[in-house]
Amino acid sequence: MTNATVRAGSGATLLGLGASHGGTETAGTAGPPLTAGTSRSVDNPATTLPPDSRRITINLDGDGPRDITIGAAAATGAAIAADIQATVRALAPNTPANAAAYTGFTATFETPAAPAQPFYRLTSGSTGAASRVAVTDSVVPTAGVSLPGGPARFVIDVNHDGPHGVLITGPFADGGAIATAIRDAVRAIVPNRAANAAAYTSFNATYENAAGAGTPAFQLTSGAPGAGSSVQVTNATSDNAAGTLRLGPTNGGTEITGSAILRPANSQTPTEYHLGDGLVGGNVAAVVAGADGVAPGDNEHKNGLRALDVIRDVNIVTVPGIASADVVSTGVNYCTQRTDCFFIGDVNATDDTVDDGRAFIDSLTTKTSYGAVYYPWLRMADPLGVATQPILVPPSGFVAGTYARIDSRRGVFKAPAGTEANVAGAIGLGADTTDAQQDFLNPIGLNVIRSFPASGLVIWGSRTLGTRSDAEYRYIPVRRLAIFLEQSIYNGIQFAVFEPNDEPLWSSLRLNIGAFMMLQFRAGAFQGKSANDAFFVKCDATTTTQQDIDAGRVNILVGFAPVKPAEFVVLQLTQKAGQPAA
Repeated sequence: MTNATVRAGSGATLLGLGASHGGTETAGTAGPPLTAGTSRSVDNPATTLPPDSRRITINLDGDGPRDITIGAAAATGAAIAADIQATVRALAPNTPANAAAYTGFTATFETPAAPAQPFYRLTSGSTGAASRVAVTDSVVPTAGVSLPGGPARFVIDVNHDGPHGVLITGPFADGGAIATAIRDAVRAIVPNRAANAAAYTSFNATYENAAGAGTPAFQLTSGAPGAGSSVQVTNATSDNAAGTLRLGPTNGGTEITGSAILRPANSQTPTEYHLGDGLVGGNVAAVVAGADGVAPGDNEHKNGLRALDVIRDVNIVTVPGIASADVVSTGVNYCTQRTDCFFIGDVNATDDTVDDGRAFIDSLTTKTSYGAVYYPWLRMADPLGVATQPILVPPSGFVAGTYARIDSRRGVFKAPAGTEANVAGAIGLGADTTDAQQDFLNPIGLNVIRSFPASGLVIWGSRTLGTRSDAEYRYIPVRRLAIFLEQSIYNGIQFAVFEPNDEPLWSSLRLNIGAFMMLQFRAGAFQGKSANDAFFVKCDATTTTQQDIDAGRVNILVGFAPVKPAEFVVLQLTQKAGQPAA
């Protein structure tokens, strides 16, 4: 079952808050005396709100717009004001300097003596010229009331049957009409496995709009209950409606997996069943698992990368299964800025054609040699034992493990691809790729995982996302070798810090770095018959001038000739003809 709480955003209109809705917004002044910024509603604003319109956006002191939901229990003007005040005070500021604007924020419903009319007043907790309160309708898309005309899509996976695209075509008058369209569209899906037929034919979608906590909301329910019963919703690559309808964990919805029936189902002794400290009354038929809470969205995944800032020893970065072009672009950009790590990205689970792969690569906003993307998704046995058939899983985790295995066996200069790069743990592919199809994907920097009779599942591509923009580093092993050399040399020459910056130090640096580079040459990391052909290390008076010495710098120039993978093996066969008979 998946449940999506609707966040309708016309609360500011009904409350008459915000300049665009007739309200008055006044910035604070520097004084004397200092005053605080306020937002005053129109006279006689609404004092009750329907379930579809309990959301507003508030911006304190320019800290950034924040969406808040007014609780369903707030049914009077004073209760609405108190709910807004408590909710805003509980928010964490985007900028710590604005904390006082939140902790001291007040919201009141004022009822002056007649003939004056009642109104809402929202006041920032800070004072001064920067103090202000701006209120608008929620920027979160309205859901459950209407969808625009034209196609609306999302991806659904019922009972782990595999992702299926759902298409509904609007416009729809209300949430009930949307739920009916979703139900009919899912029931028409042909399952991948016959055993899952009931999950689709009896699938249900309802729009819950009764007053109360967690409403209005869409609820999608599998037609086949029991262990393994589930409804998972993800975003579509085009005309996506999952975000508007708030369906799926990444869009604020919740998903609960079904449970097996307890045995005996009709016990006449209720005290045999204990859940926690309380006794279960009556016959026990089934239990429902609790929810894990909202899964991290794209913003959480992107912001989470910053947690790696304080960790130096980061080699490979990946966010498995989050095949958002925004997340992949952010990950590649993060590694590009650091210059000491490499990002591995996934395509979407539903991308199973050459056109899908090309569209995903084209949608990326950051394409540098510090990242690579792999296609398609893989199939593996469900490690939880829930699904009886193989499940689709993202390739990036398998690829990262292959990187580590080949690094330890051969070195970072060896391309993590080819017959040696077996994908351990997977048992199949989400889509098969031919040689002709791969000819379209290689040049755009999309690496393909393929199946060959003699080798099994193998990674059959070693291109970075900089394939078309940075020819020098179009290959993954070349970029990762450069990262390895830079970081190893940097860490290995820290002894030079605060040493006298003169020829003895330069000579010592040349000796240490040269010895390290010679080890890599002997391991096969560089081209060339001799060390002179393979690399050079220069650190002398030509690289470090007197101005550099005065500034406390020592400059080292290291060059290397990397080996590049034999991506194509070309055979030329010639037939000998006209030979004299023996």
